[in-house]
Amino acid sequence: MPEADVMPSLALPETLTGSGKPVSVTRLRKTYGGVTAVDEVSMEIAAGEFVTFLGSSGSGKTTTLMMIAGFCEPDSGSIVVGGHDMTRLAPQKRGLGFVFQQYLLFPHMTVWENVAFPLQLRGVPKAELRRRVGETLEMAGLSAMARRRPRELSGGQQQRVALCRALVYRPPVILMDEPLGALDKKLRDQLQTEIKRIQRELGLTVIYVTHDQEEALVLSDRIAVMRDGRIDQFDTPQELFERPRTPFVADFLGAANFLPGQVAEQTADHILVRLDTGGLLKARPQAVPPAPKVLAAVQPGRLVLCPAGDGFCTGTVETVTYVGTLVRVTVRPDGGADTGCVRLELPAGRAPALGARVGLTADPGNVSVFADPEHGG
Repeated sequence: MPEADVMPSLALPETLTGSGKPVSVTRLRKTYGGVTAVDEVSMEIAAGEFVTFLGSSGSGKTTTLMMIAGFCEPDSGSIVVGGHDMTRLAPQKRGLGFVFQQYLLFPHMTVWENVAFPLQLRGVPKAELRRRVGETLEMAGLSAMARRRPRELSGGQQQRVALCRALVYRPPVILMDEPLGALDKKLRDQLQTEIKRIQRELGLTVIYVTHDQEEALVLSDRIAVMRDGRIDQFDTPQELFERPRTPFVADFLGAANFLPGQVAEQTADHILVRLDTGGLLKARPQAVPPAPKVLAAVQPGRLVLCPAGDGFCTGTVETVTYVGTLVRVTVRPDGGADTGCVRLELPAGRAPALGARVGLTADPGNVSVFADPEHGG
């Protein structure tokens, strides 16, 4: 029977070193029939950077990854890795590592044989092959399982074998397509830590696809948030979370509350929004396109309770839901029948009572303002 996963925390062998290569993607486009799957996607990825393509189904993230891998040919655009144009090269000639959600291990081969296979294909001498496979298995804590076959391993162990197989020939870039999607949350969290450790210590360039916002935030140096075949924003996790450039990014990354209103005042220091519910909400200074209506966006975890009558609105607590160390609260603002409830996330010990009258406030630095697309924005 497969054993439970115990994640090692091993130092990498001195000889197991490598460095990633930069990736340049320029105006990639891919259509299927009359549908545009990827539309003019461009980005520069630095050597040794961990970049994630994040989006929901149909956003174009996997198609973009497949074009970089060579499994899908772009209609137009270019892909350059380490200064070499790979746009029209066959996948096997690109030398890139690939890890799928489906482990795709050879069932008749042992762990050792699965990891050694890419080196055998490349004609690596036996002594060098043994050294590399041994070091790579040790790095992943799999040395004791070298003689086992995939059916004797747990899901997490099989995914580590798949990762080793991609690492063993020192590819300039590792591409990962939702590799942890089939694992339970605890194991997924553990493997995230291991993947990030290995990536940093080897200096690997990793391009990772996921629809899981938390996974992207944990792993990435930068995240490309994709929608309808385009990149909405390509930035660090902190910038995406704290300085979203579009309502979609604010909602997708932070499940933001969107409070409609109008700009009452705009200075070099702040924006003041008069909300439809009547209150005034101060936001950080930012560029807002001229529009008759705006949306003030603030994430549930950035809202603070205050006494009724204070803050930017007063309302009634409608629901209180405990989620471990957090409590999720909804507040119905006075005069807010058309705008719905405001959602908060608070420490569990600070939960208000159902039906309580409360005020809401927020630090201006945590408030983004967007033109309302439904009213000419």
